[in-house]
This record gives sequence, structure tokens and C-alpha cells, in this order.
Amino acid sequence: MKKTKKPVTEQFAVEFADNRLAAALSGPHQKNFARLEQRLDIRITQRGNRVALSGAERERGATILQALYARAKAGESITLAEVDAELRFTDGSRAQTAGAIRTASGRLTRPRSPAQSAYLDLMRDHPLVFGIGPAGTGKTYLAAAYGASMLFQRKVERLILSRPALEAGERLGFLPGDLKEKIDPYLRPLYDALFDVLGDQATRLIEQGVIEVAPLAFMRGRTLARAFVIMDEAQNTTAAQMKMVLTRLGEDSQMVVTGDPGQSDLPGGRPEGLAEALSILEGVEGVGIQRFSDADVVRHALVSRIVRAYTAKGR
Repeated sequence: MKKTKKPVTEQFAVEFADNRLAAALSGPHQKNFARLEQRLDIRITQRGNRVALSGAERERGATILQALYARAKAGESITLAEVDAELRFTDGSRAQTAGAIRTASGRLTRPRSPAQSAYLDLMRDHPLVFGIGPAGTGKTYLAAAYGASMLFQRKVERLILSRPALEAGERLGFLPGDLKEKIDPYLRPLYDALFDVLGDQATRLIEQGVIEVAPLAFMRGRTLARAFVIMDEAQNTTAAQMKMVLTRLGEDSQMVVTGDPGQSDLPGGRPEGLAEALSILEGVEGVGIQRFSDADVVRHALVSRIVRAYTAKGR
């Protein structure tokens, strides 16, 4: 009986100049390679600085490894988040770039999806940008990072972050403590984003007044010149509040408005101010709008599935 020859699996090999950096690509317990093998249905083997890939998407896998190596060479750590980011940027044959922005000395932030990259491009080219989509898509985080990069480059003098003073089922007046103690817990997500992109410098800049984090009511009557302004949780603004904050924009300033229309805490659950602003301003020169979907969620993979499940139920 004649033996049937097993098909030869074609391989694609990549060699890296620095053995130490090449070793870091696989991650602890080969987790990074395992993620690529699972998502691309490929096989990865490594010997020293040489990595061989087999499977239908071996060349895409090699492209991702080369991008991760470039990150490692730039001093960035390579985690599963970076692996997932490069998977998004090489979706199918649509290879795209993820330009980094410097937020402080020795600190870089990169977009982690094509939608985030497009959002960053809008911020570079438009004085007013709306980032619209579900939680976990990086709307506020990337806006804070871009604002910090503008400060770092001295293109603006101040970074101002604001949210409407409205919580689900609560009003600030019922919370214990003085005004600062009432407000700080509610503004904590903005502080978290700042400290993540700026590190310890955030405290000093806040103390100096270079960075201001305040509720929306504090914006009334001000003209914000030479500032980068982030209006977060815009789905909780009334039409009057939205008009008020948009008209605060002063000379040499830029504003980013972020919101999730599906999570409004206003009576009736309608994102009044945000919906009206989008309908009036879409197509206006100088205004950019980036819409995110559950496919752009960059938190834990389960968050994307949770968002998708709620959307399917109309919630």
C-alpha cells in the first residue's frame, strides 16, 4: 500500500537583531505567542532571535511581531494589550499605523485600534472633536493623552477636564463633605486618565493650576484661551449646558467632547445636549466626529461582549 505524503506546511521566518528584545516578544509563559496563535490560527516557534510562523495568516503574524519588536526597541513593554492592538491594526489586509504621542519625558501613548487612530488624526486637524461610543473604547483616555502631549509640546498653556455634575440616581448635594470632597470622587475617572498618561507629573501640574479638573458648572462665564479642553460624559448635558460649554472655546484653544448616548442619566435617558449638538454641528467646518462601536472596546475582552449583549437587547 502506497503511503500518502503529508502536506508540507509552509513557514515564514523573521529574524531580529537583538536577542534580548526578541526574547521579550513571547511574553511571560509564551502568552503573547499563544494569543497570536489563537486569534490567527497559526503556529509560532522561536529559536534565539529567529521566529518561524506557519499557517494561512503567517505573514500577518510576522507583521505583528515586527511591529511589537519596534515597540520593544523604543522602550515600551509588550503585553497582551499591545498584541491585541496590533491585531486590530492589521485586520485582514488593511495594515495601518499606530502613531505614538509623547505625553511626558519617557512616556508614550499609542492608539490601540484603527478607530482610535482616526480619532487622534481628527484631534490633530480639528479644533472641536466629538468622540462618541460605548464605555471602554478609550474616548476619554486618548483625549487626555493628546491634551497632555499638547502641554508637553507647549502648544497650549492649560489642560482643562470637565464633566456635568450628575450621577446615576444621586445629586452632589446629598453627598457628605465640602464641595471638593463631594466633587473629587465623581471626577476620579478623569484623574485616573491623567495620572496614567502623565505619571507623577500630574500632581505637580494640578497644584500649579496648569491642569484643572472641574464640574461643568465651573465653566459658565469663562473664556478658555490657549487651552486644551475635554468635556467628558457629554450624554449627561442638557441642550443649554452643551451650548454653554461649546461657546467657551477661546483663542488658540481646542476642545474634545466625549460621550456614550446609550448611558445618559438625564430624565428619560435621552442624551439631549449631545444629540442636539451632533445633529447641528455634523458637517460644520472645523468639527470632527469619531464614532466608536463595541468592536473598538479596548478593555477586557469580556467588556466588548457585554456591550454587544446589552445593545442586542436594546439597552
